[in-house]
This record gives sequence, structure tokens and C-alpha cells, in this order.
Amino acid sequence: MRRLLTVILLAISTLSVSGFVMASAGGVHLDHAPGDLTDTESLKRGAQAFANNCLSCHAADYMRYNRIGKDLGWTDVEVAEKLINTRGADGEQTKVGQLMKVAMDNDYAQVAFGTKIPGLTVIARAKGADWLYTYLRTFYLDDSRPSGMNNLAFPDVGMPHVLWEKQGLQKAVFKTEMGTDGNEKHIFDKMEIVQAGTMSVEEYDIYVGDLVNFMVYMGEPVQLERRSMGKYVLIFLFIFAIVAYMLKKEYWKDVH
Repeated sequence: MRRLLTVILLAISTLSVSGFVMASAGGVHLDHAPGDLTDTESLKRGAQAFANNCLSCHAADYMRYNRIGKDLGWTDVEVAEKLINTRGADGEQTKVGQLMKVAMDNDYAQVAFGTKIPGLTVIARAKGADWLYTYLRTFYLDDSRPSGMNNLAFPDVGMPHVLWEKQGLQKAVFKTEMGTDGNEKHIFDKMEIVQAGTMSVEEYDIYVGDLVNFMVYMGEPVQLERRSMGKYVLIFLFIFAIVAYMLKKEYWKDVH
């Protein structure tokens, strides 16, 4: 019995640690994303931010507009008004029952940006909410880049800073430190505002937090149900482990 419980606890701790390592990978400090999947108003604001800023280039190929409307409490008319700003590759107006695709194809993206444009349906599951939150807040001016911008979380990123009007323009300040190998290293110190945006720092952080919250929801719309069901599954497994142990003792009691 003790051995079985030890194996279960070890498996749970291993999964937790592996998730932490994945989220913190990349060598940059990740700020905590203030997400809450039970906050429907935050998800609504995030959905509109996604439609207005991301959906012109990035598709969400595995999500349908009307699924979002159903989960967030919007009618089909509200979904069309708030989220559908694009047309499909055939030029037809996108309908609420369709997947969240974009008209931009990979050939054009390769010419315009030098790379294919990734879909964002499960980006939060692949990168983690903290990484996305940090990424969208750490663009900085860099004349060496084609777009004039670089990013702390994603060095030499090809994507331009589409939210710069809201955040403003900032420059990264680095300090020089001597590494253990005897070579100088440039370590990020702070950001300095060069040109103010239409939002304050606090307002922009909330805006990005809502956007990331929606992307976390989009990556797994049934996450809340899964978590709720998971508690009952663990309770069942614990009870079943006791029953299995008792059966094992009963079957083997006469074996010497």
C-alpha cells in the first residue's frame, strides 16, 4: 500500500515539475500571467482583443466562433459583431459556425515576414501563459531588426509589435557583468519608455492579461470541467487502490 501511494505521489510531483521547467525555459524571467478562466468578462475582453489584433494574421484553426459564443454567453449576432472582422480566402464573409481562419496564406507570409505564420489555437498550451504574458510586454526598440523591434522572451522575433500604439515604445537597458568563464555578458536590467502609448502601464498589463486569459481558454475550452472531474477521478483511484490491496491480501493469504 505504501509503495502504491509513493508511486502515485511521485507521478504527480514529476508532472508538476516538468510543467514548471517547460514554463520557465528560455533563459528569461517570466512574469506571472494574471489569468482566471472563471472570469467571463475577462475572457470576453480577451476574445475581442484577439479578434482585433491577432486574427488578421494568425488563425485559430481548431476553434469555431460559435463555440466561443456558447461558452462566453454571446448570441450568434453578438459573436458576428464582436469577433468577425475578416473574410475567408475565397473572399466570402466568415460565418459564426466556421473555424477561425485567416485569408493570409503561407506563401505571402513567407515573403512579407520571412516565415510562416503559426496558428494560435494551442499556443498557450505549447508556450505557457506566463511566457505569452511576458512576450507581449517585452518588445523593445532594436534598429538591427527588420521591424525595428526585438523581444526579450523571443530574441530576433520576426513578428512586429502590433500592440505598440497601446503600450508605446520602450528600450531595453542592459548591464554588463563578468561571467564565470571570464567573458563579459549583457544582462537585462530594465525597460525605459521612449514614447508613451494610449494606455498606461497598468492598463496595458490588464489588456494583455485578458488576451492571454482568452488564449489559455482557447487552448483547452473544457479545462474547468476537466479539473472538476479530476478530483473525482483521484478519489476513485484512491478508493480503488484500497480495495485492490485488500483483494490482493485475500487472494494471497494462503500462499506461503
